[in-house]
Amino acid sequence: MRGRLRGWAGFRWFAGFRGRLGFQGYGALVAVVVLAALCAALAPAPTTRATAVPRAVGPVPLERLFDNTAVSDDARPDAADFDGSGASLSAQDLAAAGWTPGRTLTVRGAHLTWPRRQPGEPDNVRADGQDVGVAGRGDALAFLVAGTGSDTVGGPGTVSYADGSRSAYLLTAPDWRTGPLGTKAVALPHVNTPDGQLAGKARLYVVTVPLTQGREVVSVRLPRADDLHVFAVSVRATRPGWSGSWAAATSGLPAVGPWADRTVRLVVHTSVGGPRVRLRFDNTFAATPVRIGRATVAVRSSGAQARGTPVRLSFRGAAGADIPAGAQAFSDPLFFAVPADADLLVSFHLPQAVSAAPVHRLAVQRSYVSEAGDHTADRGSTAYTTVLTSWPLLTGVDVGGGPGSVVLLGDSITDGDQSTMDTNRRWPNVLATRLLAQDVIPRYGVLNQGISANRVVSDRYPGDGISTDSGGVSALNRFDRDVLAQTSVRTAVVFQGVNDVRWGATADQVIAGLRELAGRGRAHGLRMLAATILPCRGEARCTAAVDVERVAVNSWIREAGVFDGVLDFDEAVRDPAQPARILPAYDSGDHLHPGDAGLAALAESVDLSLL
Repeated sequence: MRGRLRGWAGFRWFAGFRGRLGFQGYGALVAVVVLAALCAALAPAPTTRATAVPRAVGPVPLERLFDNTAVSDDARPDAADFDGSGASLSAQDLAAAGWTPGRTLTVRGAHLTWPRRQPGEPDNVRADGQDVGVAGRGDALAFLVAGTGSDTVGGPGTVSYADGSRSAYLLTAPDWRTGPLGTKAVALPHVNTPDGQLAGKARLYVVTVPLTQGREVVSVRLPRADDLHVFAVSVRATRPGWSGSWAAATSGLPAVGPWADRTVRLVVHTSVGGPRVRLRFDNTFAATPVRIGRATVAVRSSGAQARGTPVRLSFRGAAGADIPAGAQAFSDPLFFAVPADADLLVSFHLPQAVSAAPVHRLAVQRSYVSEAGDHTADRGSTAYTTVLTSWPLLTGVDVGGGPGSVVLLGDSITDGDQSTMDTNRRWPNVLATRLLAQDVIPRYGVLNQGISANRVVSDRYPGDGISTDSGGVSALNRFDRDVLAQTSVRTAVVFQGVNDVRWGATADQVIAGLRELAGRGRAHGLRMLAATILPCRGEARCTAAVDVERVAVNSWIREAGVFDGVLDFDEAVRDPAQPARILPAYDSGDHLHPGDAGLAALAESVDLSLL
């Protein structure tokens, strides 16, 4: 009973105990209880990290359980004690990031509300087995969390469903001051302490755990975990009736422009089509909000020229959207006929100065930036005077209907490096065309989540701050965002590892990373496929020693049975006479990347039934 009398059972126990005492004994007991209560009232209050909240009977909203104060005003830093040593988050830093009290933030597809509390008021709960009322159907639970234990903290919890069933989950959270930047939702530049403000990144994380799909969630029991703080929790709703048609992974946060009162017109190529469309913009890795003034979509004619008048989009009924640091914005569904295997023009006006932005660097596609003004509605191309070869801010195009999506998680080979500019000859494009031309399996949307220079187990881009390195955070660190949170994903293909072994990782390290990716995907109900690593002898870093590690990884992929299926890309493009090299007819010339013919050979080698 942990020292507590709960509900009817507690009342019955106490009534029976009173009967056994008799009237006089009961009176003496009451006197003792009253005296103890008076002593407790006169005693000095104990020094604790937060005000204790009585344990509720049954699930209650999370905010009723708040027992810790994490946020202080810079003028009163002693009004909060997040970590037990007097340190706290800065309210001013949160506001500068767009994380204001009561604001709903969309992160990794989940809607989470930052606590509607003022600085110095309790704004989070330390996880101790509390029952929290949470409702909805979806594929995952999303927690806005942080640890204060100088290491990753967490433990098991339980989800309860409306049909009386339950499922277990494991929730862990990195430390708010030392955790990885590559997986954080937002990083703040300061830490408040009673002795003054310290320069140092304060991190908050969004962590998702899988749900039993199709069942309605009614409550969640939090773990019993010292120093695990929960600010918000919600069910990430599934998106029935939508398929992902195009996507790009954020590879870094470089300096851009600067763009002020400029319109960006991006050219993107669809896989599947549909009668409705919605767009996704991500402010990943950023420290400040970004404003999308107006946005439109059109079918492309040529260059920056639209085939018809661009159609305006809205965001929760408004013409534009303010996207907080680390968050994303979905446009409202729009009835707009999206053709399959075609170019769209997505135009958005940036009314305020943007000097750094989340981008996908290697677009292999020319897009455009306008002269001054809102040119989102322009059908013509006259105002679009600057060419752009990256995709900033836009990360997804969804279409109505369809069976769902296949996500391809990869590096520069998936990204289309060395394919012909503006021709959509990446292997994911060829795969999408194959799917459209057949009727044996569903015609899935194909989402290209390749990032040039990306690795499985180590970050190229550190995950925070303006950087010239656009190799992205590791596949392990971006998997939740770039795979699990994608629209209606059914199957994921992992095609990575060559950059790891070329830069010193061992086969065992790559294998451990791939094993983890397979497990995480399957836990969320995905079909997980792996592709073998291509040969690269002749490229400067592809030594004989590197090839030994590559071959070892490929042997494991083929033989271990950890994935649901294998795409043997190594076999599809290697030179039979020199298996450590790409066949010359498929080599782009750099001996690392296939050219157009080699990329087509990869896509043609895929057994579609594996998808």
